Amino acid sequence: MKFNLTKEQTLIQRTAREFAEKTVAPLVDNIEAEHHIPMELFTKAAELGLLSIPFAEEYGGAEGGYDGYVLALEQIGKVSSSVSMAIMAHVLGMSIIDTFGTNEQKQMALPPGCRGEHLTSFAFTEPVTGSDPKQITSTGKREGDYYVLNGTKRFITNAAYPGFMGVVVREVDSGQLTTFMIDKRLEGYTTSEPWEKIAMNGGQLLDLYFKDYKIPVENMMGKVGDGFHHLEAGVGYGKLGISAFCLGLAEAAYEASLEYVTQKTHRDKPIVKFQAIQLMIAEMYQKLEAARLILYKAATDANVNSKTNQAHFARDCAMTKDFVSNTAREIVGLCMDIHGSYGLMKDYKVERMYRESIMMPQIEGVRHIQKIIVANSILADYK
Repeated sequence: MKFNLTKEQTLIQRTAREFAEKTVAPLVDNIEAEHHIPMELFTKAAELGLLSIPFAEEYGGAEGGYDGYVLALEQIGKVSSSVSMAIMAHVLGMSIIDTFGTNEQKQMALPPGCRGEHLTSFAFTEPVTGSDPKQITSTGKREGDYYVLNGTKRFITNAAYPGFMGVVVREVDSGQLTTFMIDKRLEGYTTSEPWEKIAMNGGQLLDLYFKDYKIPVENMMGKVGDGFHHLEAGVGYGKLGISAFCLGLAEAAYEASLEYVTQKTHRDKPIVKFQAIQLMIAEMYQKLEAARLILYKAATDANVNSKTNQAHFARDCAMTKDFVSNTAREIVGLCMDIHGSYGLMKDYKVERMYRESIMMPQIEGVRHIQKIIVANSILADYK
């Protein structure tokens, strides 16, 4: 199926593809082995405008929309899920500041983020809670013109890179969830060693620790008690990004399968001649195109709904993330079936894709949570 992309969208897509193939691809093995993405790679991405696609020109953005952002991350996802995850977390953090921050907060965080001078992120998950904000125990206590933050956040992407971060804590006096924009370079902020994962180790997940971390009252985003709303709407940006690089992963698996079945022979003919293989190729293509349709529609709608109808934005992103991430896992599973024993070998990219695909439905909220979000939105509209 062919989409009629605009000239701007085509340029974004081509730029991202060339960046992925020429800059990222040669580094993938080292990134995974060393569990680290060099900051220089993000600087290069920023020079090409790939870190600033959905943001306004006044902050250094390209005003390419979330549809343009998804097209770019899809291309990078075909080459490296780790790099894609780091960019996703950066755009997630920037988008939350862009949507909910004050003008002063935007001026402070967005321009250097667009230039790739730092990487933003967003911190919600804690050791005792992943999808239930009511269990958040990290605190922010007001002391004069400052807030003092204490607590631990878990599985945070980009936590070790310099820059700003949105963090949701429980405001002590009110007991309500509240969001602050914090600077990761200040005293009182430390991180753990990266968690060892089954895949995507280049995209580090760390715990972060606030110990009497002091920030001005002006760093609060919105007002006391807005934290839950920021979570509900804001994490949609992350789900959109994950869906994009899941689609890229699925495309890479599909293309690897086509290459394999046309080269691998059995009984003196390519295995693509066998109907069993043809059925799997057809199924992969059907799933891939369905995932593309739902993602591109959600990304286009996000340009408006992320600001004007955040309940539907949250619903659409949850639905998209659930469908596309699970579809990617299914497509990569078919790719593994096609490769057989060869797919288990490190010499083939399939085994890495397979490990990555297992992770996708768990990132930014497990599948059942996404379905609950969708159901709640449907029922709210029905009343």
